[in-house]
Amino acid sequence: MSRVRVRIGTQAELQEAARHRITLRHTETGDLHALLLFAVASASSTTSPTYYCMEATCPHLGAPLEKGHLQPAPDDVEDFVVVWRLLTQMARTYCLYSQQQYDFKLSTGESSTGMRTCVYAVDRRPDGTVLMEPPTSDVQRDGTSVWQLHSCVAVPEDYARLPPSTTVSTPPLTLAALGDASSFDPASVPPPSTVPTTLVAWAVLILQTPSPLHKVAYTRMAYEAFQRDDTMPIGGGAWDDTGAWSIPTDEQPPAWPPRMSDEDRVEPGREPRRGRGGTEKSRIALLHALANIEQWAIDLAWDIIARGPHLSAQLAQTATERTPASPLPRAYYADFCRVAYDEAKHFTLLQKRLIEMGSYFGALPVHHGLWESAVETSQDLLARLSIVHLVHEARGLDVNPATIRKFEAAGDARSVESLRIIHLDEITHVAAGHRWLTFLCETLSPPRVPVEVFRSAVQQHFVGRLKGPFNVADRAQAGLTRDWYDHLDGAPSQRMGVQRQEVAGG
Repeated sequence: MSRVRVRIGTQAELQEAARHRITLRHTETGDLHALLLFAVASASSTTSPTYYCMEATCPHLGAPLEKGHLQPAPDDVEDFVVVWRLLTQMARTYCLYSQQQYDFKLSTGESSTGMRTCVYAVDRRPDGTVLMEPPTSDVQRDGTSVWQLHSCVAVPEDYARLPPSTTVSTPPLTLAALGDASSFDPASVPPPSTVPTTLVAWAVLILQTPSPLHKVAYTRMAYEAFQRDDTMPIGGGAWDDTGAWSIPTDEQPPAWPPRMSDEDRVEPGREPRRGRGGTEKSRIALLHALANIEQWAIDLAWDIIARGPHLSAQLAQTATERTPASPLPRAYYADFCRVAYDEAKHFTLLQKRLIEMGSYFGALPVHHGLWESAVETSQDLLARLSIVHLVHEARGLDVNPATIRKFEAAGDARSVESLRIIHLDEITHVAAGHRWLTFLCETLSPPRVPVEVFRSAVQQHFVGRLKGPFNVADRAQAGLTRDWYDHLDGAPSQRMGVQRQEVAGG
């Protein structure tokens, strides 16, 4: 193996994030080569991570791997894999969209799918300098590599860094006030005193948790537990001998998730003016509003998991079958579990950025508008998917690009990077809503047309016209073509707290 190396930086310079996008430039041809550098906390040292480097794109589809989830390798506790999911459009199936999953071992590039990606050796010198093996062994006249570092950009993936494999004592659970958020560290939160044994029990625990810090931490724990254990029961109740749906106490979702006592709540539309992002104060207000939406989005994802078993079984009832099984497969719960995980990641990105700017979540008034839509649709799964995931979340796709442009104009690159991550994730969330609305419509007896179901739900549960301008391209990527939302008016009179001015986000 060639010992030619390219200097990437120092360990201190790379401490900002657990993964970096590395771009190398060929000094003779000008070609650029994109790579990913991972830093994984070592089991034998809490100060010196182990570095891995691999190609930045999937060898099969050419799509970026930087947003993949890092987890221990199933066959080697000392190794790790990056797991990456792709949303792909399928032909005529139950689900218009399907998810493909690829995993690549950091040490070898091998995948359980039989594919393989290139990996590159990374060295760390005693002085902390980090160097990597270049894509080719070509050298210049002075013996140095023809490849030079072009850029090294931190990927703000807060959940990428795995804690070291050491045993530590955990302090008792305490719920800090919103104002005590100077160090927002979900990894420091211990597991709940009684660990839930079903996914719905996890969902209800998180819904009943008022602290944003603990809500984020428990979401991560629940997601990782569900990922590890393919046999974890879903829960959520079952039909009893009398034909009624019976739900265990720890699996009954609250009507309204609690919030911290020092939260400053106002009615939707009554928040202070946020401005256009030209000042830091205005940008803080915009990020704070987005963080509020993301906190509710965590709850909405867990609520649709908690209510899924009962509401889907009700949908499947017919004149001759009064106690049918839920038609929802495990993939439904996996999808919304991932949505919850993403929303927790988004809240973390926004909270940490607020702290960097001298503020914190809870410093400004917030509204509960998104949950008013949840209450409106709490007994109708088709309406829930339609209003929350295909109206509110889709509205986020419309407004996010304009928000990003405001931060770009202000030169706030750190916020822009986080907002771009959030926007790309939200496309997959809208796609999940579209996918499962389509699935349920096709499993009904008789089947129903998803577009008609969506438009009917908006007319019954939403007030006013869906307003543009619409992000047609990103909506279409998520499955929402124009026939879903063009010229669509909701109910003629106000029946719920959020009317024509949709709450964008999720």
